[in-house]
Amino acid sequence: MKKNSLKTKLPYLSFLLFLFVVDMVMAQAIYEDERYVPETDQLVLKKLDQWQDLKFGLLMHWGPYSQWGIVESWSICPEEYGWCERKKGSNPNNYFEYVKEYENLQTTFDPVKFNPEKWAKAAKKAGMKYVVFTTKHHDGFSMFDSKYTDYKSTGPKTPFNKNPRANITKEIFDAFRGEGLWTGAYFSKPDWHSPYYWDPYYPPRDRNVNYEPEANPEKWNKFVEFTHNQILELLTDYGKVDILWLDGGWVAKTPKSQITSWYDAQLKNNDNGYLKHRIVNQDIRMDELVTKAREKQPGLIVVDRAVHGKNQNYLTPENRVPEKPLPYPWESCIIAGGGWSYTFNANYMSTNKAVHTLVDIVAKGGNLLLNIAPSPEGELDEEAYRLLEGIGDWMNVNGEAIYGTEAMAPYKYGNVCVTSTPDGNIYLIYLMDEEETSLPSTVAFEGLPIKKGNKASILGVDGNIKWAKNDERLTFEIPDSAKRKLQGTPAFVIKIK
Repeated sequence: MKKNSLKTKLPYLSFLLFLFVVDMVMAQAIYEDERYVPETDQLVLKKLDQWQDLKFGLLMHWGPYSQWGIVESWSICPEEYGWCERKKGSNPNNYFEYVKEYENLQTTFDPVKFNPEKWAKAAKKAGMKYVVFTTKHHDGFSMFDSKYTDYKSTGPKTPFNKNPRANITKEIFDAFRGEGLWTGAYFSKPDWHSPYYWDPYYPPRDRNVNYEPEANPEKWNKFVEFTHNQILELLTDYGKVDILWLDGGWVAKTPKSQITSWYDAQLKNNDNGYLKHRIVNQDIRMDELVTKAREKQPGLIVVDRAVHGKNQNYLTPENRVPEKPLPYPWESCIIAGGGWSYTFNANYMSTNKAVHTLVDIVAKGGNLLLNIAPSPEGELDEEAYRLLEGIGDWMNVNGEAIYGTEAMAPYKYGNVCVTSTPDGNIYLIYLMDEEETSLPSTVAFEGLPIKKGNKASILGVDGNIKWAKNDERLTFEIPDSAKRKLQGTPAFVIKIK
C-alpha cells in the first residue's frame, strides 16, 4: 500500500514509531482497539490503495425506525445505556409491548418520496466518491429483497412493497453507481429479530445472543447460515459491491482466555459484581464468509468493525477524529446532523465545520464517511442538501489538495494542515475561523523541506505568490486578489510545486 504505510516518507515513519512508543507507555496516542493486521490478498491491497485516494464518502442509516425519529435499533436492546432508552410508542415502560410496537413500524413504512438519484447527484456534487448504506441494522429489518426473511422492505406487511422501488438497496446501489460512486453494504452481524439469535423462548438479556451458542450448536449454526446467506445475496444480486461494512463487533470468535481476562478486569473495578453486558463467544465463521464473499466479489474490501484481525481491512473511529495520524488505512464516520438515523428538526454542522473536519482527517491520512439520514418519506432535509452543496463548492476549487493525497509530517502547524501527492506537490490548507472576515495577509508554516526556487500559488487564484524562508519558518504573502476572490471560504489552499 502506498498510503500510510511502508512507502510513506521517512519523517512520517519516524513519527509513527514515536506514536507507537507513546502508545505502549501511555495508551493514548493510538487507541488500543485500533490495532491492525495487514491484508495479504493482492486484489484487496490494490482496492484499498484506490479507496485511500477517494477520501470522502456518504453513510446512510435508514429504516422503519426513522418514523419515530429515534436512534436506530438500540431502543429494543435491554441494556442500561442512554442510547437504549425507550422514548416513543404508547407504552415505553413495558419492554415487550414496546418491541411489538417497534416491529409494527414495518406496517407503516411507506417512503413514497424515495428518490435515490437525487441523493446520488447531490453526493457527487459534494465531492463524495463512495456510499455505505445500511442494508440491515441490529433490529433485523432488511432494506433489500432477502429470500430469508419477511421482515424487509419488500415484505408482505410493508406497504412500500407494492412500490416498484421497494428493493431499496438495489435502487440506491444502482443510482450511486450511475453517478460513478463506489458502493458499500453496511450489514449488522447481530439480528435481534431472528429467532436463531434472540430465541423467543428466552427473554433477551443484552445485545448478545440470548442462549449459549456452544451448548446449542444446531441453533447457532442456523444463525450463522442465515447471516452468510443474506450477505452472499447482497454480493450476488446487487451488482458491483466495493465494500462490505460489518457492524456489531461483539459477534465474533472470542477465545475463552480473553473472555476470562475481560471479566476479571471488570469485576476488579466493580464491588457488587454487576455487569451491564456480557462478552459471549459468537463464532460466525468470518474467515469462511470472507472467502465466499470474495469469490462473488474479487478484491472486496471487508470491514469487520472492532474485531481485531485480518478481516478488518480498514479501521473506523466512530464519530471522532484521532488526535494523530494512524499507521494503517482508516476512516472516521461522523454524524452530519441529528443522529445516525433521522432526527426531526436536526441541526446540521456548518459547511465550515464539515470542510475543517474533512481536511483534518485527510491531513492525518484518513477518509471521512459523513452520515446523513433520510426521512420517513424518503427525502433528505433541505439543510442536508445545502451542506452538501457548500462542501461541493469548496471541493470544486480545492479538491486536488484532498484526493489522492498522503499524510506528511508535521501534518499541522497552528491552523494550517498539510497534504502531499506522490509527484511532489505540497498543499498547505489554511482553516478559516468562522470569526475571520478576510483572508490573512500572510501564512506561516514550519518544518517543511521547501527549497529556494519552489513556486507557490493559491488554488482558485491566478498567478504565483511570494514567499520567504527564515531558518525553518516559511512565510507566504496572500495577495489582495485572493482576499477578494476567496472571501467567505471555509479554507484556502497554498500549492507548492
